[in-house]
Amino acid sequence: MWPVSDKLKSLDVTIDSSLRFDCHAINVARACNYHTRALRHVRSLLTDQTAQTVACSIVASRHDYCNALLYGAPADTLNKFQRAQNNLARVVCQRDGRAGAGPLLRSLHWLLVRYRITYKTAVLAHKVLASDVSANVVT
Repeated sequence: MWPVSDKLKSLDVTIDSSLRFDCHAINVARACNYHTRALRHVRSLLTDQTAQTVACSIVASRHDYCNALLYGAPADTLNKFQRAQNNLARVVCQRDGRAGAGPLLRSLHWLLVRYRITYKTAVLAHKVLASDVSANVVT
């Protein structure tokens, strides 16, 4: 008999048996923090716009990948993502670790993680509802 695993990884999303997505959040936060540290090393050589572009393309895109699955996830799970986003904002804005992240996120025009998930889910639902379903029906 095969042993049953308590987590499954599919399309780079780790799903645990309780559907809390804790393992996924830890993996994504770990990858984001790795790239944030790398950005911190070269940040002084980049313009503000370039640093923000690098941050969005490399790190923030990891937050956005399959984040609709996190809609309704526990606050503990989302806090892991939020801490990674806060650290990224501090690096982009060249602030130390004690700086408040709220004003930095607003200056970068970045939504908090839970609002970003809600927004992306709403956009997806709108696209589905607004699409011309009758054009895709085969008769």
